[in-house]
Amino acid sequence: MSALLVLFACLALGILCRCYASLPDGIVPGINWWVLNVALPALVLALVPRVTFDAHLWLPVAGMYVTFFGAWIVFASLGRVLGWSRQRTGCLALVCGLGNTSFMGYPMMEAMHGKEGLSIAVIADQMGCFPLLAAGGIAVASLYSGKGTRASVILRRVFTFPAFLALLTGVVVGIAGGWPDAVDRLLMQVGQTLTPLALFSVGLQFQLHLRREQVGPLVAGLGWKLLLAPLAVFALGRATGIEGLVLTVSVLQAAMAPMISAAILADQHGLEPRLANTVLGAGILLSLATVPLGNLMLA
Repeated sequence: MSALLVLFACLALGILCRCYASLPDGIVPGINWWVLNVALPALVLALVPRVTFDAHLWLPVAGMYVTFFGAWIVFASLGRVLGWSRQRTGCLALVCGLGNTSFMGYPMMEAMHGKEGLSIAVIADQMGCFPLLAAGGIAVASLYSGKGTRASVILRRVFTFPAFLALLTGVVVGIAGGWPDAVDRLLMQVGQTLTPLALFSVGLQFQLHLRREQVGPLVAGLGWKLLLAPLAVFALGRATGIEGLVLTVSVLQAAMAPMISAAILADQHGLEPRLANTVLGAGILLSLATVPLGNLMLA
């Protein structure tokens, strides 16, 4: 579980630095730029060529799409009913639609279900969350940030998003047989900077002292991400006759805390950054209890 210790150490370090250190101007935008434009594309380039998709494992992938588009529908509907701003709706649709299926999902699935569970978790992450972040995430961010709502503008932002370009390149490289070992190692080393830097950035911005009107959205967001989304995936699996480890891992991956990169993307597009980072931090803490509890209930 050393990967989980890294999550908390970097988050805690960011919080401590925000409280006690004298930080240079522009540190958060600078870190976020590196995460989205360098580290994330490098990780996509390293991991996507390794994916081998088994058609029998459709549920872990479908579960990620249910989580993302379900969040979009739920929060767009709530936003209209409750009079939320577009920024708040976009924040929750983005941050609570994408899960931390790699940096938390991988070590937790391996700890609870061994290498077999880990292999299913990788399918959910690589075939589900990465494409959704690269295409759907930037589309939601563009649509709700007011930086361009025309289809041509959104498509241009998707096709110029570095992670999406890396995804397309990774697919081609995978078909061609993968990267040379030296290139693969280089990409992984650069990509591995994503987790510590992203969580350090989140820690620098993390606050539990939300405005009163933000408490309801926080509860709604985590209610979807940690409870309703996994229940929806469970219902889909049972309705289609899937049981056993595939069902269990699919549900638990849907129940993971919000994705770090989604919160960074929300911050870059001005989608209520304080709410986004608090949803992320609180989700990470709560999921350490809710995911093992869900695993016990599925056993």
